[in-house]
Amino acid sequence: MLLIGLVGGLSGGLLGIGGSIVMIPLMTLVFGPDQHLYQAAAMIVNFFVAVPAVWQHLRVRAVIGRVVRGMLPASAVCVVLGVWASELSVFRGTRSVYLTALFGVFLVGMALEDIRRALTPRVAELPPLGDPPRHHRYDAAWIVGGLNGFVGGLLGVGGGIMAVPLLQRLVGLGLRHAIANSAANIVVVAAIGASFKNYAVATHHGHVLWDSLRLAFPLIPGAVVGSLMGSRLTHVLPLNLIRWIFNAFLLFAAGRMILYAFGA
Repeated sequence: MLLIGLVGGLSGGLLGIGGSIVMIPLMTLVFGPDQHLYQAAAMIVNFFVAVPAVWQHLRVRAVIGRVVRGMLPASAVCVVLGVWASELSVFRGTRSVYLTALFGVFLVGMALEDIRRALTPRVAELPPLGDPPRHHRYDAAWIVGGLNGFVGGLLGVGGGIMAVPLLQRLVGLGLRHAIANSAANIVVVAAIGASFKNYAVATHHGHVLWDSLRLAFPLIPGAVVGSLMGSRLTHVLPLNLIRWIFNAFLLFAAGRMILYAFGA
């Protein structure tokens, strides 16, 4: 669990994605499917992954207040809607495997989209850290925040794997700015989403609150250390190799989760 937390925190801090997108598949691979419980635990850990990452991004002035303020209201509302959607009858009881399969399909889609973007010729990233982006479209930030919040609530992820490319495409941020502002938004999404999801798990899925806390506590130390390391490396390392390794893992984990869901 400490190692899962470390890997989740490192990827979360490095790529601005919260860490759940790594921790939930790893827990599924190690312990078998229990999607609702893993989501509840991972949403707690997401908060602890995002906070040190944001601190690192603030130090290099990569967080843009106007972008975060545009994202937060929509994120706060939509993460609650996402948790509500994850508790629909179609995902209850033995049908919770459908949520596992949906998570796996989501991973496949995000990995393939990121690979497509990696293979597309890009212009140089603008602007340097610390400067406001040129050609910005701040009004689109609420769209990113809403999608980020809903997906985060539905699947228990920080939502950054969607928010980062959308912040680049819709708002006009460079990659490192997008990672930093995604991480800042995840702090709120994780805090609200974890509260509602853990209440739902404790009241509707045959678990008590301690079950998710018992998973979250050993994940947190490694996640915090990994997040500090990863968010610092965001501003130091070239991201291409990391991106390919990360996407290869996503495709492998997605395949295993989909097979789990259908009993293979």
